[in-house]
Amino acid sequence: MRADVIPPPGGEELPIPLARWATRTLAELALETGSSAIAALDGQTLLAERGSNGDYTINGRVSAGLGGSRLMPTRDGGWFALTVIREEDRELLPALFGDAALAIDDQAAIEAAPAQHDSAELVARGRLLGMLVASADEPPASSPVEVMTRGPIRRREPGRPPLVIDLSAIWAGPLAGHLFWLAGAEVVKVESLTRPDLIRRDDPATFALINQGKASVVVDFFDEDEKAALIALIRRADIVIESSRVRALKHLGIDADALVREVPGLVWLSVTGHGATGEAANWAGIGNDCGVAAGLSRALADVTGEIGYVGDAIPDPLTGITAALEGSRAYHNGEAQRIGLSMSAIAAQALAEERAHDPAQLEAELRGWGGAVGRPFPKVPRRAMAAECHPLGADTAHWFPAFARC
Repeated sequence: MRADVIPPPGGEELPIPLARWATRTLAELALETGSSAIAALDGQTLLAERGSNGDYTINGRVSAGLGGSRLMPTRDGGWFALTVIREEDRELLPALFGDAALAIDDQAAIEAAPAQHDSAELVARGRLLGMLVASADEPPASSPVEVMTRGPIRRREPGRPPLVIDLSAIWAGPLAGHLFWLAGAEVVKVESLTRPDLIRRDDPATFALINQGKASVVVDFFDEDEKAALIALIRRADIVIESSRVRALKHLGIDADALVREVPGLVWLSVTGHGATGEAANWAGIGNDCGVAAGLSRALADVTGEIGYVGDAIPDPLTGITAALEGSRAYHNGEAQRIGLSMSAIAAQALAEERAHDPAQLEAELRGWGGAVGRPFPKVPRRAMAAECHPLGADTAHWFPAFARC
């Protein structure tokens, strides 16, 4: 083994595969933005901090953390990833497996069901049902980054920080917003009055880290006046981040493409599971199943002989970093653009580039990860908070004075 190749680690300093790719991309972002705060970050920290905060365990074929995603063998020798985190996911299981008698609360019965089907069949049916599914052997359905719409150029005022409207939730989009904030942007996090960002409640430690310093606004999306006020705010913005599927965005009454064509210099970042155009735009996807679709689990099996989840929802932080880099480049270019980002394709691209960059190092990291099943998730020092995390809706009155709530 070469001297500079990290051997399978024995302590808590377990490298997460693709963390070095994230570090290199963060370095590009630091150069693009001139941010010393971003230059001080590293990929291992951003990929590990959620699992570190939550005291996760590396679980092999079960995802880290709450274990909502599982890899299961199929009839054709493939591996099918199924994420069940919502009650509606569980209620759809009989339709997914074509078994009306399936006991949807019996985990053993659920894990046995894929063996009666081919992997591609389950993925196709699951996506038609709107479920979070993937195959360990599917090719990327979209380009990692795609410019979907272009609009007029805006000449930026020197010295004025960009205004970023963050409509996204969970991890990838909010991380992009956090990176913009570290680079000096003014960021407004917009949440639904009735369905705020789930991790505000479920993972407050991670939520605070990636949403610190952002203004917090709540909008009643059932109120036409409030939606109109939000669209007026978007027209003042430099960058918008959202992670809604096509139908959901239209339901909110927001036409992203029309806004980009009309508002000079508006950069619109659409974070998706598998792509922002075509059939893939309607597929649901979150970090763990997108990682499987990216080929990470197959890469682990090729090296170790055992399949499993790699890292903790790796496509989320990789996409957040990529979104910030692409958004910063577009902002400095001045041309209005809507940019689609596919989490599964970005992770697949990172894997391919890391294989080309240093295949021996990547193999050692995958081997180390495969040998760490049952061990605690890698620990990283918690980043110091540089600003407070605003309570839900704390800044609504400032940004929308007409809709101030008691």
